[in-house]
Amino acid sequence: MSQIQTIFKNFSWLMISQIITSICAFVWTILIGRYLGVSNYGIMNFAISLTGIAGITMDLGISTHIVRHIATDFDSSTKYLGNAIPLKSIFSISTFILILIVLILMKCDELTIQITLLFTIEQIFKSITGLFNGSLQAVEEGKYQAIGNIILNIILLIFILLTITFDFGLYGITLSYVLANFCVVITQYIAVKKRLSKPKWELDIEFCKKITIASIPFALTSLFSLILSSIDMVMLTNMVSSYANGIYSAAYKITSVFVTFYGVYSAVVFPVMSRFYKNEKNLLVISFQKSVKYLMLIFIPLSFAIMIYSQDIVVLFFGKEFLAASSALSILMWTVSITILCGICANLLNASHKEKYVTLLLMISAIFNTLLNLIIIPKYSYNGAALTTIATDLLGTSLFLYLSYRLNAVNKKLIVDLIKIFIASIILYISLIFLNLNMWIALPVGIIIYFAIVILIKTFDDDDKYIIKEIIGKN
Repeated sequence: MSQIQTIFKNFSWLMISQIITSICAFVWTILIGRYLGVSNYGIMNFAISLTGIAGITMDLGISTHIVRHIATDFDSSTKYLGNAIPLKSIFSISTFILILIVLILMKCDELTIQITLLFTIEQIFKSITGLFNGSLQAVEEGKYQAIGNIILNIILLIFILLTITFDFGLYGITLSYVLANFCVVITQYIAVKKRLSKPKWELDIEFCKKITIASIPFALTSLFSLILSSIDMVMLTNMVSSYANGIYSAAYKITSVFVTFYGVYSAVVFPVMSRFYKNEKNLLVISFQKSVKYLMLIFIPLSFAIMIYSQDIVVLFFGKEFLAASSALSILMWTVSITILCGICANLLNASHKEKYVTLLLMISAIFNTLLNLIIIPKYSYNGAALTTIATDLLGTSLFLYLSYRLNAVNKKLIVDLIKIFIASIILYISLIFLNLNMWIALPVGIIIYFAIVILIKTFDDDDKYIIKEIIGKN
């Protein structure tokens, strides 16, 4: 099986799981938002945001470091996993204590503290699962992660339905997340034993020190990334209200569904890019350029379309109570394309062992985001948080593109491809406004219009045709 076919196979497995995940998430997003109401929904997302940031200290970048290392040295998996599991357990206990101290210092109410601590336990399970999934990604066994994702989301949906049926409230919703993630830890541990080897638990102090130091740039990268994605929700709750955070969280939830599809792509491609850097650097550049082209081909027109139908989408997901979120959604949807572009650049730099640059640029973006939020949020609330997010993403992505250009990964051909995609997307946007169609009718009509324009202006070249033929086995 060729490398392209292997990538496509793993991507297909993970994409199927992501489609199932999105369907389940679509259902429970609607149910949870309507069931909890704006304020309780704001508390839940505050807890998720805070524990997501603190969860970095449970991993400290170890999972990403292991993916890159095992991808180029399969035999090291037993040693790495055997030390990483107890090491992450120590980090997790310390993080739980840290979260409790932070909540007390923030003078949060009892309900918020209890919900946040429960989500901290959920984050511990997610951290261990992330380690197992990363090891499976490194050996290009995406189907095991896909199966784990499917199990997680089906169990979670069942628990949420039971919670709403028996009216267990916010506590029931939170425990649903905790129990579902615990189940998946067990399934992924079994998958690792089957595909790699049974981890021999040990705590080699010198080895743990070595991998912790090597992983710190990845940890800081994850920390700054989470600050960028979560600090606005924490600040909205403390500077405005849980209601404002609930409105903003509704818009953010919708955009995050699309970002998760990039997560699938990144999980498949990053180990491959790491191997390309070691063996075939020209293929590393090609994989970067095709990643940018194909993902922007999807998400730029999607951003234009959602600007038109933002109110319909918000009402569909959350009901008229959340209608105010439509303005934030119109703004935030553009962060999807920009964030994905930034993520592709970060993958290139991480695979090229330039993770320190990734950390530095994300630190700059995180500081800029926090300072701008302090100025904008008190005056413009959730819309201000959305504007700050897109301003930050534009700054960060510009810096990442510059570094990618320095690596000779950004060339004239890629820029021309992006211009063609943008032109096709603008024509789609004008067409949909002119036709003024119902959202469901606009979906197939818009796809036909867009791809007709893409083909007409010759966006696909001989390399793209070769890749398509390779995937279907015609070369």
